[in-house]
Amino acid sequence: MSNILIIKHGSLGDLIQANGAIKDIKNSHPHSKVLLLTGVPYVNFMSACPYIDGVLIDKRLPRWNLFYLFKLKKLLEGYNFSKVYDLQNSSRTLFYRKFILNKPEWSSTLDALEPGQKKTDFDKDGVLIRMGVQLKKAGVKLNYIDKVDLTWALEDVSKLIKKYTNNEFVMIFPFCSKKHQNKKWPYFKELINKIKQYYKNRYVVLAAPGPGEIKEAKDINSKVVLIDDKPVNINILISLIYKAKFVISNDTGPAHICSHLNKNGLVLFGSHTSPEKVSIMNNNFKALKSENLGELSVDEVMKQVREKLD
Repeated sequence: MSNILIIKHGSLGDLIQANGAIKDIKNSHPHSKVLLLTGVPYVNFMSACPYIDGVLIDKRLPRWNLFYLFKLKKLLEGYNFSKVYDLQNSSRTLFYRKFILNKPEWSSTLDALEPGQKKTDFDKDGVLIRMGVQLKKAGVKLNYIDKVDLTWALEDVSKLIKKYTNNEFVMIFPFCSKKHQNKKWPYFKELINKIKQYYKNRYVVLAAPGPGEIKEAKDINSKVVLIDDKPVNINILISLIYKAKFVISNDTGPAHICSHLNKNGLVLFGSHTSPEKVSIMNNNFKALKSENLGELSVDEVMKQVREKLD
């Protein structure tokens, strides 16, 4: 039995989106052991994924940390991988290809380019399109790349729903990473007030903040779901989204979860990228776009919410 390595460090949204591709890779290597190299925050979550046989941790320490790189190289070489699927396609994984794992056969976007094609041109296509081209070039049969199934991650959240809601709830994700503040719509507090005024007690507005986001969630007058005063894990997050009546989110990881769960909802986009490029829309989960998120009014968002919920 040979060993196959998939590299996908994160982020959460990107990892969620890659689940279909991971399943296709596993199905293309039914007699091989398929392992995933990922970041620390996603190890427990992906350890339960039925499409892989194990998870390896990459702390992604600085490349000048030669001691760490030597340990990583020794770890990965111990598995004698016959093939590496680089779904991260970053400068770090290119470095790994040259200096950490230079013996196995590799599949990356660089290997998917047509003669004379520039990577900058290739990268203009949507994420799933690019991933599909890469995997096809590597001989992977594509059946699930755009059919991400997250049911394996669902857990019973009935006690949490009973504790925080009246069973009918709207979820909001007003957060974004500190380095991507341009993705943040600034009027979630005003939107929550409008939802409460219009729907009275019909819907509870629920937030599930990540580490460092709890105070912000409380400041915008949403109900904040926590377990032992700590953020919920990824499985609970997915399960709550699955049960929500409607979701409103910035362009963040939870928005990708919503999309692949085919939830009724809205993702709010500024000029940082397009929903087409990140492959996030479907029949139920729609994108509301504005060149300047600060100019996207509460009334305009509320209009879209009412069209779905009334």
